[in-house]
Parts: sequence; C-alpha cells; structure tokens
Amino acid sequence: MNNFKHLKYEPVIWSIALFVLIFLLCSSVRHALFQSNAFELGIYDQVAYLISQGQTPFSSFLEIHHMGNHAALVMYPVALLYKIYPDVHWLLLVQAVALALGALPVWSLAIQAGLNNSISRAIACIYLLYPLVFNVNLFDFHPEVIALPAMLAAILAARLNKTLWFCAAIVLVLSCKAVLSLTVAAMGLWLLCFDKKRNCGLIALFLGVGWFLITTQAVIPYFNLGREHAGIGRYQYLGHSVLEIAVNLILKPNLILGHLFSLDTFEYLALLVLPVIWWISPRGLTPLISALPMLAMNILSDIPAQRDLIHQYSIPILPFLLVAVISSLADRNQSKGKIIFDRLPIPNYPLPKIIVIWSLIAFLALAKYGYFWTIYLDSLDTLPATREAITFINTKGSVLTTSHVAPHLTHRPVVKLTEAKTPPTNLKEFDYVLLNLRYPGWMSDRAFVQNLVTQLTNNPQFKLKYQRDDIYLFTKSQ
Repeated sequence: MNNFKHLKYEPVIWSIALFVLIFLLCSSVRHALFQSNAFELGIYDQVAYLISQGQTPFSSFLEIHHMGNHAALVMYPVALLYKIYPDVHWLLLVQAVALALGALPVWSLAIQAGLNNSISRAIACIYLLYPLVFNVNLFDFHPEVIALPAMLAAILAARLNKTLWFCAAIVLVLSCKAVLSLTVAAMGLWLLCFDKKRNCGLIALFLGVGWFLITTQAVIPYFNLGREHAGIGRYQYLGHSVLEIAVNLILKPNLILGHLFSLDTFEYLALLVLPVIWWISPRGLTPLISALPMLAMNILSDIPAQRDLIHQYSIPILPFLLVAVISSLADRNQSKGKIIFDRLPIPNYPLPKIIVIWSLIAFLALAKYGYFWTIYLDSLDTLPATREAITFINTKGSVLTTSHVAPHLTHRPVVKLTEAKTPPTNLKEFDYVLLNLRYPGWMSDRAFVQNLVTQLTNNPQFKLKYQRDDIYLFTKSQ
C-alpha cells in the first residue's frame, strides 16, 4: 500500500491517464465521423458482440470463424465487457488503455536498469509520443495492442526474476495473435543467450514455438476449413504454406535479397529508428533480436502497409526498440559506451529535456493527427443523413453497406460490404441495404453504387425507406 501511495503521485501515472483520454477521444471522434472501417473495427466489434450473445463468432466480412483468422483468444474475455452493455466503444477503450499503459513497464524497466527518475520519465515520454502508438490507436482496433504492454511487462518480470508473472504476460501475448508466437520465441532466445535469464528464456522459447505450431498447423486450419491463413498470400513468392515458406527461407535465400536490400526497406527502417536514433548504441542493440521475426515479415511482405508507422504490423517491434534505448543509456550511465547523441556538437543541456524535445519533434513529423482535418472531415456533408438512415435499421436483420458505415451496424450475425469486384450474387439475403452514392467507400465506386441503387429501385422485393443527400436505405418489402 505504501508503494501504491507513492506511485499515485508519479507523473508517469498521470501521463498515462491523460493519454488514455486523448487516445479514446481521438478514436471515438473518428468513429463518430464515420471514418472507422469494417476492416478491422467492424470485424472485432461483430466478433465481440456475437461472443457476448452466446452465438458463434463467425465474421461475415471474412466469412470464417474468428479463431480461423488470427486465433486471437483474447477476444473472449474482451467480449465480457459487451455483456455489461454492447457498444463498440469498449474496444476503443481497451485499445486506449493498453496503448497508454505500456509507458508504465517502460518507466519501470528504465528504473530497474539503474537510470535516474528524470531519464526514466523521459523514456516513458518516448513511448507515449512514439508516432506508431498514436497512429495505431486511430487505425480501428487490433487485439495485438493488448500484447504491447504485456511484452514490456514480460521483459520486466524476467529481469526481476518473477517467473509466474512472466508466464502470465507471455500467455496474454500469445492469446492476442498467432503470429506473435514467433516474437515470443525470439524473445526467449534473447533472454536465454544475451540477458542470461535461463528459466524465462526457455519458457518463452518453448511456448512460442509450441503455440506457433499448434495455431498454424491445427487451430487456424481447423476453423478455416483446412486452409492456411489468408496472410500467406502476402508471401506467395516464397511458398504456399507456412512450412514451405520456412524451408525456402533457408534453402533459397536468393528469393529474399531483393526485398532486404531495397529503398522501401531502408525507408521503413529509418521510420522505425528515427524517433529514438540519438539514444542508441551498438552495445545496446541485442534486444532487437526479439524483433527480427516481425521485422523480417514486414520487410518481405508484398503489402506496403506492413512497412509504415500507420498500421499495426510494427507493434511487436516497438517494445524491443525501447529496451535497446534503455540498455544503451544504462551502458552510457555506467561509462561502458557512448550513444549517438554523445557524438553530436550540441551544447551541454539536460539529457531528459532533449529526449522529450526530440520525441515531440518526431511525433509532430510522423504522427497522423492531421488526418482529422485533411481526411476525416471529407464526408461531413452526408453525416446527418447517414445517422438518420441508421435509425431506421431497427432489427438484427442482415445488412449490405459501405466499409465506413459497417462498424456502426455490426451487432448482428450478417453484415457485408459493397465491393465492386465481388458484387452480391443474391440481394435477397439482405434485409437492409444502406448506400452512400457520394462517398461509395473502400473497395467500391460511384458507378457500382449507382447500379445497385437502380437494381434495388426496380426490384419489387425492396422498397426505398430513406433518401437524402445521396444516402439510400432500402428495406426488404414485407
């Protein structure tokens, strides 16, 4: 209790509380402006709702069982919140808390490494102002955000020799996404060989490898009708299954050289390192061994979104980048080495302040707060009509709508998207069709939506329930 009384006055705690509010406010405003998407907020809101109602968590967007997607078991306890009251803002709150809470183990790791409180607080600021953290909070919802503070807590538990707490944190990480098992396994290797934490290293290595094999070879194929995870398609040049890709990485290294040594890779690495570039040294880079699996997956992917600071794919890299900063500064503190900053011709100035200033500069340069006035207000003219149209959807019947409207209608078993490339073969399966002719949404276009409007207008099985500002709501005729 004495420790708690002391902790509640710590500025880091108040900073975490402030950022929870900022993150939740930003993501909630984005959602209210109909800028959230079916992929991924709609997917997980529907899954959480169905679980809370005791129904099969089958994603109508992906057309697979939830466990056939990423084997994200963590969504089952998250869905308990929907039993209190089913609302998508639970997911936004969980995400805001998880992202902000990561600052606490970062600060604790810095204190544990022997850094003074001022520098430790500054490192917590690096985390809170790291552009990826803010950007991911805006990009809908992803279960792996829960793994971010859990990974940092696992490292702290290992260094404090708290094996049970370490195991609990690792289990939480593994429950967030199947692919994180590779990060856990690599973390085990780092703890075992470099951090000299034998027990925790072996546990992480065993659990990581074991869960990877179980999920990729049993769980996901079972719930995905025998098929491999859809993400394999991003690495088709390497193979058509997890095992084939693993074999080709070893036997055919020439396949990956073009991706490894490319301008895209250099730009991606620069983006990752820029916010912390001055506070690292070669001696402190060993924690990044744990980040190698996800770093390699992002670099080798055919999807450019895996190589930016906007999407969620770099989340598993961030904890180890920060631990590398802590290790570098701890070595400097013990006069064992210099960080890059020491080689700069900068006047003598308190290091914590410089760290915070640089973090703020990096945030201003790379965070996507500008989306609020450059993108999110684009469809403001149809906002009142869209909200009004939604009020007429008063049953749990199936819906066909746009990607931006879908997250507002996912508390039902069937919601599908207006996709120009794969138009619905049978409109009769939908009880409601809500269209935005002015802003057709992702994977759609104006011509496709106009054609749908014409089809439904001429279809006696549907009637036009609502029309205003290019918003059309059709309902099935009784």
